Amino acid sequence: MSTTLSTSTRQTDFYQLDDLLTEEHKMVRDAVQQMINRDVRPIIEEYAQKAEFPAHLIQKFAEIGAFGPTLPIEYGGGGLDYISYGLMTQEIERCDSGMRSTVSVQSSLVMWPIYAYGSEEQRQKYLPKLASGEMVGCFGLTEPNHGSNPGGMLTSFKEAGDHLVLNGSKLWITNSPVADIAVVWAKNEQGRIRGLIVEKGMEGFSAPEIHNKWSLRASVTGELVFDNVKVPKENILPNIEGLRGPLGCLDNARYGIAWGAIGAAIDCYETALKYSLEREQFGRPIAGFQLQQKKLAEMLTEITKAQLLTWRLGTLKNDGKATTAQISMAKRNNVDMALHIAREARQMLGGMGITGDYPIMRHMMNLESVITYEGTHDIHLLILGHEITGIQAFK
Repeated sequence: MSTTLSTSTRQTDFYQLDDLLTEEHKMVRDAVQQMINRDVRPIIEEYAQKAEFPAHLIQKFAEIGAFGPTLPIEYGGGGLDYISYGLMTQEIERCDSGMRSTVSVQSSLVMWPIYAYGSEEQRQKYLPKLASGEMVGCFGLTEPNHGSNPGGMLTSFKEAGDHLVLNGSKLWITNSPVADIAVVWAKNEQGRIRGLIVEKGMEGFSAPEIHNKWSLRASVTGELVFDNVKVPKENILPNIEGLRGPLGCLDNARYGIAWGAIGAAIDCYETALKYSLEREQFGRPIAGFQLQQKKLAEMLTEITKAQLLTWRLGTLKNDGKATTAQISMAKRNNVDMALHIAREARQMLGGMGITGDYPIMRHMMNLESVITYEGTHDIHLLILGHEITGIQAFK
């Protein structure tokens, strides 16, 4: 029996989407893939098992331009389009969702709001250092009692002469224990939401790490605690006010997740395919049995549908036409798809599927977080429902 894979299947590009990519897109994707295979894949399982963040990879990601790739070159960005950014997140999450989270937060939730909502002084001060990896940032929106309802946040600040006094806390914050700055969303005395840049070392500011996670174990997650923190007034993001500020950031982050989840799905699918061709039962490879072929065919179909969805979303994003609801659809669909594929692939590997010898169980655990953060699976459903009906279901 021949077990030779066709080129399109081996690359998991069944509809030849490479034909829709430019040479620059392919160069970016391949450069990221090479770095991931060289520097991340050989160590990621060990770090996940230890629940330790491989902090030395920050510099590796900076070197391939993973931080702020869509921002202008004069601020340290890459000047790339959104399909390039999507392909980068896909290749990073093909290895590990936690590593993609690190990059997504730095790019979409820290650098992007400083660029889009900040002053020129703020851009010049922070963006080049964030792009080079000299600085690490985090994004403070979710609170202990306010996740899906960020507008209910309790973190607030008051004016006190030439500075502000910030009080409150944030929870489930990627990068916070290692971050040099935090883009924090808080209410002013009038109850309006504003963005503030809070720097490590400001008195009363701490970022304790969250331990005992079963998911995103190679990513560093923590809290942000503000106890009468004095923040200079010039650290307010001047060009945005209200909830549309953080929600605009989340649109960019969710876009990257939609692409990233495809990477996790591809890795699980390719692992299961390879295993099924090598694992023999009843005298032949298990790939020859109908139920295994059903699983593989359905996996490939769902991955292909997700690839088409995100490619079109990328073209809309490049044209400035992608809507929040369109991004929600892609994030919701693709993460759910990836989680389902991870579970099916785990079954195909039997008992070996739960071991660290294969990446599937790690992907599955990671995706349990990805399906919740940046808008839960159900919240994205309601965002779509509102778009469809015009009726707000949240309240």
